[in-house]
Amino acid sequence: MIQRAVTYPVELLDGLASVASSSLLRIAGAFREVLEPVVAHSALVIFTEDCTGRPRKKAGDPAIVEGVTIAELDAVRQRTPRGPVTAALADAGRHADRPTSAVIAGAERPIAAWLADTGALLVLTDPQGPIDDRLVGALWEVVAAGIRQQVATAAPDYLRDSRAASSERAGAIAELTDAHATTLESILAVTRSRQTSPEDARAAVTEIASAAMVELRAVSDRDRQLAEEPVARAFARLREDLRPLARFGGPEVQFIEPPVDGRALPGEVAHAGRAIVRGTVLALVEQSSVGRVRVQWDCDGSNLLIGIRDDGPGELTVDTPSVQQLGARVAALRGSLDVQATPGWGSELHVTLPLDPPPATQTRADSAAALTEREWSVAELAAGGARNRAIAETLTISENTVKFHIANVLRKLGVASRVELAAALAASR
Repeated sequence: MIQRAVTYPVELLDGLASVASSSLLRIAGAFREVLEPVVAHSALVIFTEDCTGRPRKKAGDPAIVEGVTIAELDAVRQRTPRGPVTAALADAGRHADRPTSAVIAGAERPIAAWLADTGALLVLTDPQGPIDDRLVGALWEVVAAGIRQQVATAAPDYLRDSRAASSERAGAIAELTDAHATTLESILAVTRSRQTSPEDARAAVTEIASAAMVELRAVSDRDRQLAEEPVARAFARLREDLRPLARFGGPEVQFIEPPVDGRALPGEVAHAGRAIVRGTVLALVEQSSVGRVRVQWDCDGSNLLIGIRDDGPGELTVDTPSVQQLGARVAALRGSLDVQATPGWGSELHVTLPLDPPPATQTRADSAAALTEREWSVAELAAGGARNRAIAETLTISENTVKFHIANVLRKLGVASRVELAAALAASR
């Protein structure tokens, strides 16, 4: 049942402002707090391809948030109309065909779903009472736009988290592949069993094996689509981002196309590459007498190579504030940044971004590498100043579980306090 919003309480707007200022790691929990008075629900799940490292953001019932899969969310998205719920569309019944139930965390559940213009999906499980469809849809459009903006900005913290998640996901996919391969080999062995006729055993096992292989390939392909972006498409998006600059009187921007068959870029590298180029171009045009900027991407199979050059006064250095901001993004992905400037001739920046994350022992201290994914999440929140209750709400676990994880983290890292914990995590990056 669709209810039209009549009032917008100040508390609701304040809550939305809090969501907008939340990090991507905490945004699901913050948004759930805002929506709970509007529509009661058991869990909130966000699915967005903008966030390549962690496309799912979840808060609520642990049984749901721990079990929901990308495949389930993808199926819901296919059934959900895109765009905000306006009064005209509500009257036309356009959104009446949205799914009201779906398989989530392995079980059929009542749901309410909204698909923002950005393509991001919001799912509320077990919604109670009449739903103010337009209000929730409008709030979701704002939050979804904020998520895309955070990703486009490519803040160092987001890049570090995305890279860590990408590495973890690759390992999980490898384990899943091995598990399926072992299972299929076992099933195929049944065809040699003497307790079933060869014809019956072969037919049954072949059908099961074929279905399992199709499912495995679908999961692997979907994960690859979420995690990677073809280098040519990533560069095309960059051109679109910079098009308004030239259109509205900015300098001429020349693009040197990357090889069309180059290796696909991990999502966090594509996001960082675009953000670095945008920031660099803006830094260059802040100088006087810049009439032309040349942007070049290349890929050597292991690194994204970015070259940016202008014809300005040649005044940029690594100490220029705007260049320092770019350096933080590069450092987050353990890349390198070089600035060369010739007075009167222009400035040139060279950036190298590794496509693959280094081994865990290089991205964290040896002791930190022993942390589980959950312990790492708890440790980062605790090091950021979050108290046990806030950590529990963010990760949808109990406070006792938080205390248990923190005790393990302190023991594994050999530290005695949260202050020492923050220092240890900083040193391990």
